Amino acid sequence: MKKFINSSEDLVRDSAAGLVMAHEDLLALNQSPLFICRRTPKQGRVALVSGGGSGHEPLHTGYVGHGMLDAACPGQVFTAPTPDQIVAAAQRVEAGQGVLLLVKNYAGDCASFQVASDMLELECATVLINDDVAVEHSTRTPGRRGVAGTVIVEKMVGAAAEAGANLYECKALGTRVNTNTASMGVALTSCTVPEAGAATFDIDSCEMEVGVGIHGEPGRHRSKMMPADDIVALLLEPLLADLSLSPGRSVLLHVNGFGGTPLIELHLLNHIATQRLRSAGLTVKRWLVGNHTTSLEMAGASLTLTALDDELTSLWDAPVTTASLRW
Repeated sequence: MKKFINSSEDLVRDSAAGLVMAHEDLLALNQSPLFICRRTPKQGRVALVSGGGSGHEPLHTGYVGHGMLDAACPGQVFTAPTPDQIVAAAQRVEAGQGVLLLVKNYAGDCASFQVASDMLELECATVLINDDVAVEHSTRTPGRRGVAGTVIVEKMVGAAAEAGANLYECKALGTRVNTNTASMGVALTSCTVPEAGAATFDIDSCEMEVGVGIHGEPGRHRSKMMPADDIVALLLEPLLADLSLSPGRSVLLHVNGFGGTPLIELHLLNHIATQRLRSAGLTVKRWLVGNHTTSLEMAGASLTLTALDDELTSLWDAPVTTASLRW
């Protein structure tokens, strides 16, 4: 295993400290229990708290800031944060209007956030994110997994909270964005979890895993490698079937890298996917291209579609200032 690492035990904590050092005007670090929050808390607004296993950076810690999250709780690599992290973060950032927990649909995450919700002595609600259309059940989740669509939910709900929407308006919005979002990915290589020291799964140099999860979970099937045009068609088909979009509908297209795919390839996928969507009669109105929900150094990518209306477009366009997303 070749990684820039001292010990797997210290990796997440030291990495979190490094992120905050690089953005100390924006972020603050709580060492124990570990979480990252806004350095300047907002007031009189709903607070958003998310988190999950590390190894998916910049999700979630890279999206703490104005217009998105108030706090993020990083667990160990591919391991859910603990309830005490979530409780401490929620108590720290609660700003007078309750706390909304944004949770990806994995068994460990759901359990930790549920326990934390039961422990919190303040008004809170939860949005469950399950945008992955590749599988209904996997080894890590009781249903559809929460993957790259998480960024879309965090951005739009974050904008609404910043604008003054109340807790249950934010919860309803998060559920609506999730319902209107679908994702599917393909992996070209595995990744190596530091604690394991070996690749999560074996894959031949001429193969790809279709519908892979962001922890390296198996997808729909394994296939021989194919041209980018065919990969995009393979990924778009289930997204369009899931969302049942009528011709003329506006969408946001998110091309997400898993950590080991260069931007030149991600932009190529964006070009192909945009052309295909336009040929299908859809209007691609907004784009997000880059490594946003990663799987350590895995080579691969996912496509995410979100059906837009005027409200969701406005929320997407709202100003945001985080370590990894700014406009």
